[in-house]
Amino acid sequence: MVFMSRTIVVTGAASGIGQATAQALEDAGDRVIRVDLKEGDVTADLGTKEGVAAAIEKITGLSDGVLDGLVANAGVSHPTELALKINYFGTVALIEGLRPLLEKSEAPRITVTSSAATLQGNDPELVDLLLGGNYDAAMERGVALAEQGPQIGYANYSSSKRAISRWIRRMAPTPEYAGAGIGINGVGPGQVYTGMTTELFSTEEGRKMAADAMPTPYNGIAEAEHIAAVHAFLVSADNARMTGQIIFVDGGYDALSRGDDIW
Repeated sequence: MVFMSRTIVVTGAASGIGQATAQALEDAGDRVIRVDLKEGDVTADLGTKEGVAAAIEKITGLSDGVLDGLVANAGVSHPTELALKINYFGTVALIEGLRPLLEKSEAPRITVTSSAATLQGNDPELVDLLLGGNYDAAMERGVALAEQGPQIGYANYSSSKRAISRWIRRMAPTPEYAGAGIGINGVGPGQVYTGMTTELFSTEEGRKMAADAMPTPYNGIAEAEHIAAVHAFLVSADNARMTGQIIFVDGGYDALSRGDDIW
């Protein structure tokens, strides 16, 4: 089957991986609805219920009620509860809210930006609270972690990404997703040159600290375009069988940290 130009939403599209993914999709001939906090076709705070609802309403109008793909990339690396609001709760709410539009496509696909940080520094209690949808308890736990400083607070970020990865795998084979023909996968970047990492990678000390925390033996630190290329495939009609996968695009960190265990 030949698919014409597809309509795809990209969140966090004003910079970094989101911007690179939106550009790659447009270069391939797709129509992209760009979503971001302050600029784009849709501006919304995806860390709030009101912001997600407003984004869904605007996207529904711009897409005429039919979406072929969603790149749920928006996220923050804050060592605070803000990471929980955007990286997990906001992402899940947006995906679920746009699912009716995706169901109307002939080849609906979703891809989510996770992180290789899922493999380090998680707080199991927090992950369980997120997956259980316990918003208030998760926020309370996140605040408690953040109050212990950024090193402990980092668990907010890594736990939010681990939870969204597990949610993807949990939901992928269900009637609501696989049964509706909706493929959903995640991309787990490792070290990437983006606006968020500019300061970290600007000094030898910062680069060494990053390399010690998350080694990248295969081709070093990635550019945003390298991650975008994987997103672009996952959200394409050509990705007709892969679902429930977290693809680590991390220069080999996953293989180093987990060895030869396939999951």
